[in-house]
Amino acid sequence: MLTVGSLFSGIGGLDLGLERAGMKVIWNCEIDPYASRVLKKHWPDIPNIGNIKEVDWNGIERPDVICGGYPCQPFSQAGKRQGENDERHLFPYVAHAIRVLRPRYAIMENVPGHLSLGFGAVQQELAEVGYDSRWDCIPAAALCAPHLRDRVFIIATPRAEQRRIVADSNHARPCDPLFAGWDAPWHGSPAMANTDDAGSGTSRRRMERQDAQDFQERINPQHEFGRFCSNVADTGNRQWWPAEPDVGRVANGIPARMDRLRGLGNAVVPQVAEHIGRIVMKHYHETVGA
Repeated sequence: MLTVGSLFSGIGGLDLGLERAGMKVIWNCEIDPYASRVLKKHWPDIPNIGNIKEVDWNGIERPDVICGGYPCQPFSQAGKRQGENDERHLFPYVAHAIRVLRPRYAIMENVPGHLSLGFGAVQQELAEVGYDSRWDCIPAAALCAPHLRDRVFIIATPRAEQRRIVADSNHARPCDPLFAGWDAPWHGSPAMANTDDAGSGTSRRRMERQDAQDFQERINPQHEFGRFCSNVADTGNRQWWPAEPDVGRVANGIPARMDRLRGLGNAVVPQVAEHIGRIVMKHYHETVGA
């Protein structure tokens, strides 16, 4: 079993997905009070090591995997896009943790806008600490969600291991998108989530379902779409998600409503994280045989 150290844990979406894939989280790193309470509820025996800026990594248990969705505000199209000049640019702290702990894998997540701003610097920092990586954009719709939520996922490994991945074509299969790559058919699509069952929401959801089916046929053509959505991670009777979580965006009287919305907005979709985790687990077992 691969162990995981989770940076910028939030409410644990990435952590949950990786555990569903067969990994085990051994520590979190989160400073937001509300998110920390959520982590404590669901991982009561896992220590939260706090502020990434203040951690002495020499005293932290070494995990097999370091994961984290480092802050997206410096790169997001919705922000000022100040990149490395933004005080919320915290990837150097991630690189330092990787440098000290030397995990087998680093799994990271960010917004698509990162690819056009700051991504080269991140790759350079990873290279400086001895890691190479592969990356791609995966939308939640690819895992049968009724919304796109396109996100960049990175898998980094020590440089010698990455060269072995590239050299051995058996570990670069079309169904392993981060190691093979693909062209997502919906990039630039105006389709967005709509939790209403009437009007434009229905047609949008239908369009996104077709987009996801097109995606599925690209990366895993031997499976029918319904089978892909029900068994994408071989963990039970999965179906097309009926709607996004209903937190009541205009309702009053919901406890910690703003905290909940922020937690969901910042979270990694667990089903996507699970898919990434299973790619890593498969590669680990094929190359290490643990």
